[in-house]
Amino acid sequence: MDNRMFRATLGALRQALLVGLLAAGLGNAVAADKPAQTLKSPADFAGIADPTARSQALFTEAGKVIQHPRCLNCHPKGDSPTQGMDMHPHTPPVVRGQFGLGATALACYTCHQQQNFDTAGVPGNPAWHLAPIEMAWQGQTLGQICEQLKDSKRNGGRSLQQIQEHMAKDPLVGWGWKPGIDISRQPREAVPGTQAQFGALIGEWIKTGAACPAG
Repeated sequence: MDNRMFRATLGALRQALLVGLLAAGLGNAVAADKPAQTLKSPADFAGIADPTARSQALFTEAGKVIQHPRCLNCHPKGDSPTQGMDMHPHTPPVVRGQFGLGATALACYTCHQQQNFDTAGVPGNPAWHLAPIEMAWQGQTLGQICEQLKDSKRNGGRSLQQIQEHMAKDPLVGWGWKPGIDISRQPREAVPGTQAQFGALIGEWIKTGAACPAG
């Protein structure tokens, strides 16, 4: 079999696998999502005189994105991701694997391609993977997530400036604002606001002392 025929056969097998997996997960399809919320801008918090209180308020606003299911699904506390607005177990069952890329036999890129495959309701991005277990957000309060983000031992060794850069510009983070169509042929709910607005909130949170909300 030459290379061209091999690639064609592999593509057909991949498409068949996608159809089968999606059919198996059809029972987990949820109703059409509600429109996304908006985000306030840093200027909306200028009236809070105390820098610490303003910093906490800024992060709380950013928490509308951080604690949205679109983000939490890829920051699981266990070995497997969740999916959907109800955060049900991933279909088919998958595990984190090495580097968060899935097990060798069923790596993330087996189904998640370079971009959303709206025809079959499969989300996609070139860097699709799970966040490291040290960056698990599920089951944590916003205050706990905030402290985690500031801890270089639990945030991938990033400085606060690098955290802001990641939040504001990373394409996989940006997928949350362009999540495509789900298996029930409905638009997925995007995270609130825009990535630029989210990045601005994180940047201003840092400037005001990176204070964390209580709890």
